[in-house]
Amino acid sequence: MRAAVAAGHPATTAAGVEILEEGGSAADVAVAAVLASCVAETVMTGLLGGGHAIYFDAASGRTRNLDCFVAVPGLGAHRRDVELLQLDVRFGAELVHYAVGPASCGVPGLPAGLELLWREHGRLPWVRIVEPALRLARDGVDFPAAHAACLAMLAPVMTMNEGARIYSPGGQLLEAGSRLEQPGLAVALEALAAEGAAGSAYRGSIAEALLALCAERGGLVTEADLERYEARWQEPVSSVYLEFRPLTRGGLSGVPETLARLPRLRGRDEGQRVLTLVDVLEAPRSGGGDTTNVAVVDGDGNACVFTTSLGLGSGDFLPGLDLHLNSMLGEADLLRGRLDPGDRVLSMMAPTLVFDDDGLALAAGSAGGTRLRTALLGVLAGILDEGLEPAAAVARPRFHPAPDVVNAEPGVDEGALTSLEQRGRTVRRWPGQHHYFGGVSVISRAGAAGDPRRNGAASTLR
Repeated sequence: MRAAVAAGHPATTAAGVEILEEGGSAADVAVAAVLASCVAETVMTGLLGGGHAIYFDAASGRTRNLDCFVAVPGLGAHRRDVELLQLDVRFGAELVHYAVGPASCGVPGLPAGLELLWREHGRLPWVRIVEPALRLARDGVDFPAAHAACLAMLAPVMTMNEGARIYSPGGQLLEAGSRLEQPGLAVALEALAAEGAAGSAYRGSIAEALLALCAERGGLVTEADLERYEARWQEPVSSVYLEFRPLTRGGLSGVPETLARLPRLRGRDEGQRVLTLVDVLEAPRSGGGDTTNVAVVDGDGNACVFTTSLGLGSGDFLPGLDLHLNSMLGEADLLRGRLDPGDRVLSMMAPTLVFDDDGLALAAGSAGGTRLRTALLGVLAGILDEGLEPAAAVARPRFHPAPDVVNAEPGVDEGALTSLEQRGRTVRRWPGQHHYFGGVSVISRAGAAGDPRRNGAASTLR
């Protein structure tokens, strides 16, 4: 596989390519790109969120998952009942319920994960890795159409408090082609460069600002939560798909189990493909916050896929730092069973690497909450089974089946949709491509692709 970067924004991809061309490892590139996404894609992710990654070290042949998702706060404090702000957000035709506010913020995990990945697999100095994101924060970044459309839906949260200055300067929401200005992020990234990711976010200046805001507004994160948080390596879940061996993570993702059930699609007509996948991919319900994804392969064959999220975001920003708090404790789809302080919140993220007898065949991940699995597996099947180029597989019209409704983008086979209706299923035909249907970043032997639904971009080194 050729060295490449695929991500959710052209500036994120460019940051990764800059480090890749300088000889950075897949870890260096992934960390630089994720930091850049925390500037360029702040309607999708942010430094005070969490994530999951998968890393393949070509020299040792070892693949590991990295868990840096958010944790339940409240260590060292009396448990107290808090009230969250309840919101219904319309994602196109789909109404999704959220709960936000300071008490929806879990213990951030992303800074710890970025530092652990860099320390174990990085080559370049930490300060150099931070530079592309810091430059974006100082200069501002283009605000693409997909992000403007997302902001229009999320405006009640994104402009609730300090975010109004960022996302609706002068009282008008940012539109496509606007410049996203977040000067406080430059201050935050300068601290990150000087103090280290873990040092600044868990013990230093960013930690102090987070604890002060929580104390002022009723957040639940404590000093003990920050001191005890650790990112951790885990073994990936291995599955079987045709002649391939995918490595990913389980949990709420459902990806390993579904991969094992995916039939061969090659040779089926478009209607048969849709009906087959509807039966296999049906999801329990819709929901989930905003997320983004980075996929990297370096010149030595190392690979990393890193998926990150803030949830919807709590609506609160650290003063002077422009850092949005996560809202993972308000994500009903992630809160299953009893969760005590220190426990990890569950996640649907599924960064994935696929191998065959010749080695690494594909690196991919997706955003999209409950649609993540549908989007990711549809693209994997398109490339590995049906022989599509990555860009074609990612851009192909998507559908998402849930028990109450099958959501479909324009271009999904109409005969199949009519057949579903004749079976008694409700079909919701969306008027255009929409970021509701996920955001896939993928690198394969045939090339790389970002998702047009998120204004994603990819670059392959020559």
